[in-house]
Amino acid sequence: MIEPRAALWDMDGTLVDSADDHWQAWIQVLAEEGYTLTRENFTALFGRRNDDIIHSYLPGCSAEKVNAISLEKERRYRDVIRRNGARLLPGAGEWVERLADAGWRQAIATAAPRANAECVVEVLGLGARFGAIVGAEDVTVGKPDPMVFLLAGEKLGVKPAHSVVLEDAPAGIEAARRAGMKSIGICTLHAKLAADLPVRGFAELAADAFERLLASPLGTAI
Repeated sequence: MIEPRAALWDMDGTLVDSADDHWQAWIQVLAEEGYTLTRENFTALFGRRNDDIIHSYLPGCSAEKVNAISLEKERRYRDVIRRNGARLLPGAGEWVERLADAGWRQAIATAAPRANAECVVEVLGLGARFGAIVGAEDVTVGKPDPMVFLLAGEKLGVKPAHSVVLEDAPAGIEAARRAGMKSIGICTLHAKLAADLPVRGFAELAADAFERLLASPLGTAI
């Protein structure tokens, strides 16, 4: 019996090119709190959970305030997506279809709220391709903890050893390693990623890249 295989997609910066949409939403909500966000600070924390991000920008912020800022920021982000649409990273959509056709199970495992992922999937019309969505509210700790990927794999019924994580952030790559999963690093915001297979874009992925990753020993780059 052939073991099921899974592709676990980070969303922002991996599946969709959403950095500018998030950047604008963060600038607005943090400016209202008297904080001036720099692009360097934004890039350093992009892909982390909102509570981690807000505590970094606004130390000592109460839990109630953190929640209020987070909800407002994500509301503004979803408004932009519904109004302007979501942009797949070049080649990402083709790989979603290719993996689906090859029988791979797929999930979104993101540090963003589940509502964001559901909104993006709906706007893109990809709902049938993802068997699970795991968001920030589904886990108690964020990346680099492996919980989000382990839960996504569990929901798909696929073992870690048969799962490949697609990520664009160092914290996500580390989370994949801790989960015992192979990783493909999409080097969009970060020039270097300690992934099993780092690439600058999906066009660099060979047709058999996912199969070769699963066949290689854990901790061995291909």
